[in-house]
Amino acid sequence: MKIRATQAIMECLLEQEVDTVFGYPGGTILNVYDELYNYKDKIHHVLTAHEQGASHAADGYARSTGKVGVCFATSGPGATNLTTGIATAYMDSSPVVFITCNVSEPLLGKDSFQEVDITGIAMPITKATYLVRDPQTIPDVMRQAFAVAATGRPGPVLIDFLKNVTAPSVEIDYEFIPWKQNRACSSIQALATSHDLKPPEPDQGDVDKLAEMIAQSKRPLLLCGGGVVRGRADKEFKELAEKLDAPVAITVMGGGGFPGNHPLTTGMIGMHGSRASNVACNECDLLIAVGCRFSDRVALDPASFASQAKIVQIDIDRSEIDKNVLTDHHIVGDAKRVLELLDQRIPRYHHREWTEYVRTLNPAQEPESNARLTPQQVLETIRRLAPQDAIVSTDVGQHQMWSIQHFHFDYPGQLLTSGGFGTMGFGLGAAIGAQAGNPDKVVVHTTGDGCFRMNCHELCTVEHYHLPIITVIFNNGTLGMVRQWQHLIYHERYSETTLDRGPDFVKLAEAYGLKGFRVTTPEEMERAFRAALDAKCGCVIDCRLDMDEMVRPMVAGGAHITDFLLN
Repeated sequence: MKIRATQAIMECLLEQEVDTVFGYPGGTILNVYDELYNYKDKIHHVLTAHEQGASHAADGYARSTGKVGVCFATSGPGATNLTTGIATAYMDSSPVVFITCNVSEPLLGKDSFQEVDITGIAMPITKATYLVRDPQTIPDVMRQAFAVAATGRPGPVLIDFLKNVTAPSVEIDYEFIPWKQNRACSSIQALATSHDLKPPEPDQGDVDKLAEMIAQSKRPLLLCGGGVVRGRADKEFKELAEKLDAPVAITVMGGGGFPGNHPLTTGMIGMHGSRASNVACNECDLLIAVGCRFSDRVALDPASFASQAKIVQIDIDRSEIDKNVLTDHHIVGDAKRVLELLDQRIPRYHHREWTEYVRTLNPAQEPESNARLTPQQVLETIRRLAPQDAIVSTDVGQHQMWSIQHFHFDYPGQLLTSGGFGTMGFGLGAAIGAQAGNPDKVVVHTTGDGCFRMNCHELCTVEHYHLPIITVIFNNGTLGMVRQWQHLIYHERYSETTLDRGPDFVKLAEAYGLKGFRVTTPEEMERAFRAALDAKCGCVIDCRLDMDEMVRPMVAGGAHITDFLLN
């Protein structure tokens, strides 16, 4: 049947079961927004304060729900404001479809008002980009974009429509095909063949070889990476860990892939990893890394990383194999499928002596009784009072590391953090997306005073949509992680890291119509967080901390994984 081109865009979103879109309108995308008005009962649009906030919200929605996020923006600065969010999603393998519109065909390439080559700009930070010049291709492009974003190693895709393609007078042929059926369309099948979209079926011989290596191991260690979370392979990973009776170290992106309070958990690994994780990595004889790319924050010195072990890498992306750390064996395939096959092939093992030894490497932490407020006290209060399934989004820096160290993440999508790109300003947008996608869950946003200044304008979004997000600011009056490096490595030369400036965060929250609290003691923190849980509206808790609080442990970049600068 014949329908408007813009109507086809909306119908294709409905094909993919999209019910929420984040974005910000502008001149070139007005035809799309005008059509959206006709679909407002079917597609909920969240208007953010800034396009970057919309990009992070769509990303947070995707990570927390397991669905594909969708983000709209106009041309020129609207599109370029998305790029940080696109790169953030790309580095952390988050499936988001970004939809922009550009100037009309006659104006293209003439430096027209708000014209930019966004497909060219976004090419290195997306799985695919599309510039739509022919309206008849809209259904195929939309279906392909969602297939590319969600299939294989997930990631962002960008579609840029020329404005004349979306003109109200333009009609195209269209047939509604639900997403569960449209993967069988000829265009999708051709795309799957040409782009190798289908996850490779694991080689049975490779799985058998790993089973043999496990049988020979006395000191195995499992490494839970972001691929376990993205692939929703947490159940299979847990079964493997328990059958192996092996300690489990967790990367920043692996949070939620294995229960954080499980007896086999050793905590985070790498630069700010626990002593147990880092020492176990150095002393194990078999390291099985699932969905982990061995970034420089994990394998700080690739040459000496897990030097006593045979290293096995399981990853869906063949290009990650041997990219950062040379392996002794690898399996290319979807984490869930590989672990299913492996679980079928191995018996139950017992490595009690090894697991007990590793467990002793993490000393028991005594509760702090300081009168002054510390990061540990802030996080212990949140962990004790918040529901166990609460979603936690973070920005980047000291508070991020403290949050990951002290919270126990038990399921995929419970932790939302920018691991690969390290994006300050990610947290509040991601929390908005998570709350929109999980309206019945408590969402806590942890941030630093430096990060929060970068995205605090999104408080207007929190207030307008009545999102009960609790923002907890670790306010130490400095760019804490940078100051920590300056203290330890740069001879206490604190160049441009002191944040001796406004705003008053409590008054800022109140200016946006939200509740604000300032806390300086553990007792005040408990009262404020209880009040925030009861408020049923957005709240900001300004926690005043000492400027010289540090993240411990710490290993310097490029150093041996057990060469701790701080214990």
